[in-house]
Amino acid sequence: MLTTPDFSEITPTAEIRTDRHGNRAKCLQRLIRLDLPVPMTVALPFDTVRAIAQDRLPDMEALIGLFGDGALVSVRSSSQAADWGGPGTILNIGMNDAVHERLATTFGQDAADAFYVGFIRAYAVNVVRLDADAFDGPLTPRLAKAQYEDEMDEAFPQAPAVQLAEVLKSMARAWEGTSARLLRQAQGAPADAGLGLVVQRMARGPGKGLSGAGVVQFVNSETGAPQVTGRYLPQGQGRAALSRSEAMFIETDPRGPALEDDAPAQVESLRAFGSLVRTRLREEMQIEFTLMDGELRVLDAVRAPRTARAEVAIAVALAEEGVIDRDEALRRIAPNTLNQLLHRQVKPGAARDVLTRGISAAPGAATGKIVFSAAAAQLSHSKGEACILVRRETSPEDIRGMHAAEGILTERGGMTSHAAVIARGLGVPCVTGATRLQLDMRKKTLTVPGRKIFHEGDVITVDGSSGEVLVGTAEMVEPALGGAFATLMDWADAARDIGIRANADTPEDAAMAQRFGVDGIGLCRTEHMFFDQSRLTVMREMIFAENPSDRAAALELLLPMQRDDFTELFQIMQGQPVCIRLFDPPLHEFLPGDREGIRALAEAMDLPLSRVASRIESLQEFNPMLGMRGVRLGITVPEIYEMQARAIFEATLKASKKGAAVVPEIMIPLVSARREVELVKARIDAVASAVRSETGRDFTYRLGVMVETPRAALRSGEIAEHSAFLSFGTNDLTQMTYGLSRDDAGRFMSAYVSQGVFAEDPFQQLDLDGVGELLLLGAARGRATRPEVMLSMCGEHAGHPDSIGFCRRAGFDYVSCSPFRVPVAKLAAAQLSIADKALGRDLHPDLSEAD
Repeated sequence: MLTTPDFSEITPTAEIRTDRHGNRAKCLQRLIRLDLPVPMTVALPFDTVRAIAQDRLPDMEALIGLFGDGALVSVRSSSQAADWGGPGTILNIGMNDAVHERLATTFGQDAADAFYVGFIRAYAVNVVRLDADAFDGPLTPRLAKAQYEDEMDEAFPQAPAVQLAEVLKSMARAWEGTSARLLRQAQGAPADAGLGLVVQRMARGPGKGLSGAGVVQFVNSETGAPQVTGRYLPQGQGRAALSRSEAMFIETDPRGPALEDDAPAQVESLRAFGSLVRTRLREEMQIEFTLMDGELRVLDAVRAPRTARAEVAIAVALAEEGVIDRDEALRRIAPNTLNQLLHRQVKPGAARDVLTRGISAAPGAATGKIVFSAAAAQLSHSKGEACILVRRETSPEDIRGMHAAEGILTERGGMTSHAAVIARGLGVPCVTGATRLQLDMRKKTLTVPGRKIFHEGDVITVDGSSGEVLVGTAEMVEPALGGAFATLMDWADAARDIGIRANADTPEDAAMAQRFGVDGIGLCRTEHMFFDQSRLTVMREMIFAENPSDRAAALELLLPMQRDDFTELFQIMQGQPVCIRLFDPPLHEFLPGDREGIRALAEAMDLPLSRVASRIESLQEFNPMLGMRGVRLGITVPEIYEMQARAIFEATLKASKKGAAVVPEIMIPLVSARREVELVKARIDAVASAVRSETGRDFTYRLGVMVETPRAALRSGEIAEHSAFLSFGTNDLTQMTYGLSRDDAGRFMSAYVSQGVFAEDPFQQLDLDGVGELLLLGAARGRATRPEVMLSMCGEHAGHPDSIGFCRRAGFDYVSCSPFRVPVAKLAAAQLSIADKALGRDLHPDLSEAD
């Protein structure tokens, strides 16, 4: 064994480290330790490869000399983490005229010619970067060398050491390239991530007798179920078997020839290798192998490729069989991976006719007929026809249509636009910011420059996971919520130490949340209940009422509807806490803004058009988000909150008769002063007393505040005097802290992030420094006044792993996110809890360091 600072032969005892030589080098050492038949391999560490990129080569004669005269070698990349990528493998280095002549004598002229031409082509295109077209078509070694000489003005190199040196330099420089660096950083690699290289003796596939190469794994990549899959290519090399139609199956198969038919002993050895690797490396691996005259060699083993569904199934199976423990199974699944299990997805590899691309705003995929209005979506839904709601951008008036649609597509907007936020809450696939769309809402058409015009009723597919809009239907994969997924969620529940609630505005939302096993509802936005057409009319009558008594009369019509909503929610949640946010939006959102809508409203209410237009104009605000909404509306138009409080209390009594006792939580939005809480609390307490008196029954409730203004966070100590809980609404808190509209931020956010103004979009990932400091101050001051006050975070940030970690450290009781974010939040919370328990040792052990 030769070991130098520049390279080391990989042996069972060599000092090979993942953080110095890379993941592949360490994996090969583990295979050697398992006594698998691995050809001789030499590892070059990160420092050596960095030096090679600067033309400081190691002793090439000594390196190639390790393999003996006439040996052929391959070079493979070995990054620290397998998913950080690296340059592609180069095979048959050392191939020259002398070796070609020897191979022709041993294996025949045709086989030797194919070998040589293949290497010349690979070297020319992948190493010295010549145009691939120059080496297309049938070539002989003489013609291929001549073509190389014409392009390079020099002869094709014959010295193996020279060939190897050029290969190493090419791969080292490719790793340092801008594109490669950006791609690996997107996978979480640090900017200074190193690359190792491994040089391995070729175990040639082509030869006499039973010779070839193949790839095999022992699980189904889509489902994770046990299954021998892979291909074997007679007289092949490398991974060519996976792409060649003439490749054979591994196991005997009625669909065609199989390696097992000709070499049952070798296939049985592969099964034994797979079982050994699975147990000792604690992972399902894909094994690359060769046969030469029937002799089996293992060239490499990598983590078997897998879908999200298979990822979960494999981790759970390994834990159930005792190969790994449950904590490690939980740690192995990236939380956001679960998004792909919760929604229908376009089947990997399915044909795609991409019409346009936008922002992948809500995961999943859906196919349906194009509709251009919420009303059309509702009509389509009533007929049982799947539809895709297409809008320039959505507004609160589109809520019912968004509920009815299978998918949503908008020309404008970003990850935090109205369409994106609501779609994620509903679990509806959504693509926003498809700026190449050309919509004609009057003619009800859409097109993309250069493509045909699509009319209402034409079928498209939106893929909210990729951001693509596809023409026609696409082959789908259904969500997988049972089996291994359910088991993983049970383990996550047992491991996590923070509550996970769901944001749920409707009974359908609550039922979905229950499917995911939540700890309650942390945010019920009652305004969404008012956009149903029958309720919208009554809501508008209330807005146009002349005096408090008329407003109360209109609201009296809404009371039974609200009561029924809350009763159903309480019954679905079966005694679990339900936090109901009182009415929040400005009133103008319930009124039409276009001339046709204003005329229709005047006719419906039998009022003069001028009066309707005047009333709508009087409600307009320069900045509605900072105007008369939330608690400000509750104080100036108190009848709304009084009606809602009565509906909540009457529903509490009604639901408690049929099941577990209900203790509702009532949340006041947009608070900024203690006096606001005092005023609203006095009115709600009065309503509670009236309901108790009228019914002769007692009940309890908790009143709290949604902390979404900076002042509320800063003055939370005095606000907590009258609040049983403080729920931090980070959507609005971020807007007000930054002075930035989340609906408009998409216009410049990418420039801000790319230039380092913001590390991330603060509406997608919580700003731990600025907004986070307000949360910490608010939590500390609230609990200093009232130690038992309940703390929580609700909104878009609450399902993000970083936010959950922040809330755990700050001592929050729970987070509340959209129903479809609940599994992600549960897994993230479990992983954080496990990491805390394991403090002092590696919280994310590299698989490659296993014995």
